[in-house]
Amino acid sequence: MENTKKLRTWLDDFKLSHPLVIAGPCSAETEEQVLKIAHELKDTDATVLRAGIWKPRTRPGNFEGVGALGLKWLQKAKKETGLLTSTEVANKDHVKLALEHDIDVLWIGARTTVSPFIVQEIADALNGTDKIVLVKNPVNPDLALWLGAIERLYSANIKKLGVIHRGFSTYEKTRYRNNPNWQIPIELQNRFPDLPLICDPSHIAGRRDIIFDICQTALDLNFDGLMVETHYDPDNAWSDAKQQITPDTLIQMMVDLKIRKETDTEADYSNALNTLRTQIDVVDHQLIEMLGKRMKISDQIGSLKKNKNVAILQTKRWNEILGKMILEGEENNLSEEFVLRIFKAIHQESINHQKKIINS
Repeated sequence: MENTKKLRTWLDDFKLSHPLVIAGPCSAETEEQVLKIAHELKDTDATVLRAGIWKPRTRPGNFEGVGALGLKWLQKAKKETGLLTSTEVANKDHVKLALEHDIDVLWIGARTTVSPFIVQEIADALNGTDKIVLVKNPVNPDLALWLGAIERLYSANIKKLGVIHRGFSTYEKTRYRNNPNWQIPIELQNRFPDLPLICDPSHIAGRRDIIFDICQTALDLNFDGLMVETHYDPDNAWSDAKQQITPDTLIQMMVDLKIRKETDTEADYSNALNTLRTQIDVVDHQLIEMLGKRMKISDQIGSLKKNKNVAILQTKRWNEILGKMILEGEENNLSEEFVLRIFKAIHQESINHQKKIINS
């Protein structure tokens, strides 16, 4: 992909003094609902009204959107409030209808990004458009797949491109609906620093009580904007009720969020330092999670040894691990002394876990 510097101009055109905010309901439910939310958002930091018209649901029988009828509601909301409009498109027919109704921002959802064939179909339908097109990360943590979708759209002469980080699906239960795996958008940002990056905290969180924290992390990582699902009566929303907030909550959240502004050399340094520290916090959190997983496996080994009456310490295996880790440490610019200290501590904790199992 060529230099993306010119892609950022569409974001600069907004001339905002704060990150771009895209807000609105998960789903357009009724005309009254769309208009009421739009009017409650027009005096907030929101620049773009979002609403799902076609809703790809994991299982049949759930609310799958009102369809093309909802596009007229978005048109009316734009006329009455001045907010730009946005919705998800999942095929070329959606694109055609969205363009006919002058939708300003179109995004490709996580389930669609995984299919190069469908992305290409959408890219062909959008060829040469001046609309803003945003690409959500694929459901699985695959940076190459995400970049591939962006490249297909860029090759279709679509210049107003951006990406949305909405987290990644996992079989394991965590505090998130979709694991943020911050290192993946960080890597994308490192490769293409001028490609606008939007965070979707609603889909990462899956619950409204941690949306603020996710937004703050995103801003600390220099994300360019937020897409927040907003509903005047979230508990009774027709889809994803638990992860939507009210417009009043959005207003207060934008007041409370700390936004790093670059005004001089000292501010530049502070902003860069905060970004790097946030990246370290993300990695540290992942280290703790991985160590926890490792100890759970040690517990399983302890149970197996107990059942077979096998000794805890296996010297040959331990020496093999140390040898491998020292070599891998050298490849990652880590000293032998450091690797030995870390893995001796891990090994001791593993022994302690197995001792508890065997002696229980």
